[in-house]
Amino acid sequence: MKRISKRIKITFFILFILIIVGFIPTPYYLYQPGTTEDLTAMVNVEDGYIDEKGNFYLTTVLSIEAGNIYYLAYGLLAPHTEIKKATEVRSDLTNQEYDTLLSFMMRDSKQNAIVSSFSEAGEDLHMENNGIFVYGIAEQSKAKGILKVGDIITEVDGTKVSERNEFINYIEQNKEAGDTVSLKITRNGKIREKTVEIIPFGEESNRIGLGITPEEDFIIDLARQVELKSEDIGGPSAGLMFSLEIYKQLVAKDLTKGYEIAGTGTIDHKGNVGQIGGIRHKVTSASLQGIDIFFVPKDLSELDSNEKNALDEVEKGGYDLEIVPVATLAEAIKYLENLKEK
Repeated sequence: MKRISKRIKITFFILFILIIVGFIPTPYYLYQPGTTEDLTAMVNVEDGYIDEKGNFYLTTVLSIEAGNIYYLAYGLLAPHTEIKKATEVRSDLTNQEYDTLLSFMMRDSKQNAIVSSFSEAGEDLHMENNGIFVYGIAEQSKAKGILKVGDIITEVDGTKVSERNEFINYIEQNKEAGDTVSLKITRNGKIREKTVEIIPFGEESNRIGLGITPEEDFIIDLARQVELKSEDIGGPSAGLMFSLEIYKQLVAKDLTKGYEIAGTGTIDHKGNVGQIGGIRHKVTSASLQGIDIFFVPKDLSELDSNEKNALDEVEKGGYDLEIVPVATLAEAIKYLENLKEK
């Protein structure tokens, strides 16, 4: 009886330890191939064309916060899973700042997609800038603790600013390292005033600035209304595919030619396609979903790797997937217009 009692105690002790360990958070995220989403159901252009033989899709990456060691163990065993440190994912941003950033990225991506596709289709639109969105703050920036990701700068030293280059040029032409600048910002709907010191960018550079990543926050007025549904999808990487679906509905052409076409890439309002994260997971997702053609951002510099990694992933996985690198929306449209019917 004593032996049985001792075994029971040991068993309960082990279970207790396992339960306690299960509540200890880990500083990791798991990344896996996500879904491919049919854009016809997500994009609605007023009087838009939707009669097509094939389809356009956006691709996602599934991000899971490894809340405990068991999630982490799952990530070590699950196929097509990448483990990243939390600092790689969201740097030192708070949960609220990170969520705000993701929301802005998706909203900005949608608006850039609308502007670029309307411009490419020759449709009327009007843009109005609200100010400078604080997209990121460098570790060495004096703005750290004063500004927050998600702030919108509307005035610099009493001068209204709404364009990124206008903001950067004002500081470079009127300030020196060590000077301060007075900012009027909007945060959570409230107007505030902040003072930030200017810093130099590296010993070998004459550049100065606030040490923040500025982006334009703008609204658009359209001749034809556009509804974009993204639900729980965050980030900017759906920009290119949103643009293609909007453009197709505007010009009333079946650009798919009967193919299942997916892709990824950021888009700016001039139609330039930018690099994204998680390209290998998106390639795998597209292949598993039977996609025929996959657009990726073209590698334009030594630092770019989307095109290279996408081609490598197709070769490694033996996927039957056509990778098409593009640098602009216009390039993607030209490829589709020259595509033969399936």
